[in-house]
This record gives sequence, C-alpha cells and structure tokens, in this order.
Amino acid sequence: MTVDVRVLDPADFDEWYTAVERVFGGVPEDPELESFWDTVIDRKRCLAAYEGARIVGTTQTFALSVEVPGGGFVPTGAISAVGVAATHRRRGILRSLMRAQLDAVREEGLPLAVLTASEPGIYGRFGFGLATQQLALEIDSSRVRVEVPEGGDEVTLRYVPVAEAASVCEEVYGRAAGTRAGRFLRAPGWERHPLLDPAGSRDGASPAQCVLASRGGEVVGYVRFHTKPVWDAAGPKGIVTLRDIGADDPAVYGALWRFLCGIDLTSTVKAGNRPVDDPLLHLVSDVRRCGARVRDGMYVRPVDVGAALASRTYSAPVDVVFEVSDAFCGWNAGRWRLSGDTKGAVCSRTTDAADVALSVRELGAAYLGGPSLGSLAAAGQVREVREGALREASVAFTTPVAPWLPHGF
Repeated sequence: MTVDVRVLDPADFDEWYTAVERVFGGVPEDPELESFWDTVIDRKRCLAAYEGARIVGTTQTFALSVEVPGGGFVPTGAISAVGVAATHRRRGILRSLMRAQLDAVREEGLPLAVLTASEPGIYGRFGFGLATQQLALEIDSSRVRVEVPEGGDEVTLRYVPVAEAASVCEEVYGRAAGTRAGRFLRAPGWERHPLLDPAGSRDGASPAQCVLASRGGEVVGYVRFHTKPVWDAAGPKGIVTLRDIGADDPAVYGALWRFLCGIDLTSTVKAGNRPVDDPLLHLVSDVRRCGARVRDGMYVRPVDVGAALASRTYSAPVDVVFEVSDAFCGWNAGRWRLSGDTKGAVCSRTTDAADVALSVRELGAAYLGGPSLGSLAAAGQVREVREGALREASVAFTTPVAPWLPHGF
C-alpha cells in the first residue's frame, strides 16, 4: 500500500503516541511523563506516515527559541519523536517524513531546525550537523576535592522541597540567559520539565532533592539531585546523581559542587550532561578521577541560511562569501555573503566569487560556535577558496564558551 505523510488527524493522537513508544522500545511511558508530553505536544505540529488507516511513521516539532551567539534567541523547529515502524524499514519513509517536516518548518518561517539523535549516523544526510556536545562525569568524591573560589564560604545552603523551590530555581535559570548558546528559552509548560521525577527512572535512588544557595538573604543558586544508598563489606559507597545546577557566579557554583562531593555516606557523584568546558574541571583536585566522557548533543540545521546567519553575532569582524551546497533543501544552495561583527550581521545572496565552500551540514555544526570551521576544514569537510578567508570565518564563528543543550526535548 502507498504510504502518505500528512498532518496528524487529532483523533489518531493515541495511536501516534503508541507508535512513538513502540519505536523507542515498546515500554509504555510513565504516567507523569505522558502527562507532560501530552501538555506540550501541539497536535497541529505532529506529522504521521499513514499506510491506509495505520500509522507507520511519526515526527513532530516543538516551537522553541534557542540561544545563539550574542545572547539572542532564534525561533526554532525542535524536531522529536521521529520513528518508523520496524515492519516498514528501508522503504523511504524516514526520508519522506524529514522532507515533510523541513518543508513545514520552512513554511512556518523558522530559520533553524534542531534535534537530538538516538543514533548519530542518521541525520547528516538531511543536513544536520553536530553543533553541541555534552560531558558525562563520574567523580570519585572520596578522593577528589573541590576548590571553591573566593567568596564561596559566604554562601549558605539549605534543603527546600523541589516543588516549593521551583520558582526561584527558574529565576536563576533565567538570569543565565545570554551566557551560553544552545540553551532554550522556557516556553509555556516547559517549566515543568526539570521537575519531572518518575520513580522508574531513578534506578533505586531517592526522589529528587533540592538545595538552594543564598547570600545576603537572596537566592543565588540551586542544585537538584538524587542520592542512592550503596553499602558493601567496607561500608557506605552511596551515589549522588546530579539533575541540574545553576549559579549566579563562580563562588556559588563551587560551593554547590563542594556540597555534592561531600554528602555523607556517598563516594561517587555522577553527572550525565554537562558542558564540555564545565568550570568544574578547573576546580577539582584530580581530573583523572572524574571519569570524563564526551558524547554528541544537539544537531543543528539551517533551514533558511540567510536568516539563520543574520540572527547571531560574530566574535570578530567577518565579510565572507560562502558557497553552500544543500542536496536536501535546494533553496539554500548557492553563494551567500555574510558581513557581521559583535553588534549584528547581514547575510544575503550574491554573485560574488566564493571565499569558503561547505555544505549546510558543516554550517549547522559551526553555527552555535562549537566545532570551528578550521577543524571541519582539517577533516576535509570545508574548503578554503580565498586565502585567509577560512581563518577569518573560523575566528568569527567561535564563542568564548562552548555551546550546550542542558536538557532534551
């Protein structure tokens, strides 16, 4: 039978959701999580691959705004729930879903599409480049000390119930806007995301706990975490698992990490998603005992090259003509002149000679300031046409701190 990709019929949402669950392992979603996703998923933004009346493929977007270099937020199509039934593999359904999805993002006027990948080898052929990475840590807190910057001893800490502390934690999160590309502006409903705490996801650990950091009577940071009691013949070897942490300044950040690494009856602190340049790496006494491991984070795709490049600022003056290839979204292909600096940028089509040649995938990878165009050129993925242009562009695109996606979607 013919497979037709179209906007989901709202009456089919339960079947669509079941299809998503099946693709990602077949285990029904925890009721708490299901309730959250039911709230934030817009049925009008869901697409389905129909074979007759059956749903055999899924995708959808969240309308979110992602922070870009310079501190601005760009409206973005955050793609998720992409899957094809195992019975219908290798029939071009994924390609049809991505075709319809990117067309929809373009029609909506969004310059960017982003996603996180269950398998990193899938989405490069659709023009998505790896733009952020995440650092996982497993700290031997029995042997690692945290050196707290000056002022840390003036910070006071107190336990507060997670729900009670939610609003002040959101205030701390909001004050960090403009400091690191890759973060999302909280859309309505998403303030619930950091509070989700399904028991089945804890691996035997405690419900989420929250500690607030204060100075001069004002909340200046927070940390949310779990603790898991572990014992062996030698005594306690409990595990602390970080959920998220926010701090207004380095002293507060150091004080919160010192607290995590000093909780009684524990000897390990785990953190699954931190920026690759986390300041903690400079505060620990022995980085080798922190079990640092890097993996992929968010993939970025310019849907409108001109609008995307004009929506961020640049660390140094740049005036470069890019020759962009885009096999999947041909409207982006051609030459684009980017002129910009720390105050803003313009990007428009041009007939001028190219300075740098690359595909939209590499442009997406470099867009948030993470992988440099120079490093991509060293991998043979970017080509310098005018001598000196690659260095100019590479310096302009990079940022003082690495981009980072703090949570999934």
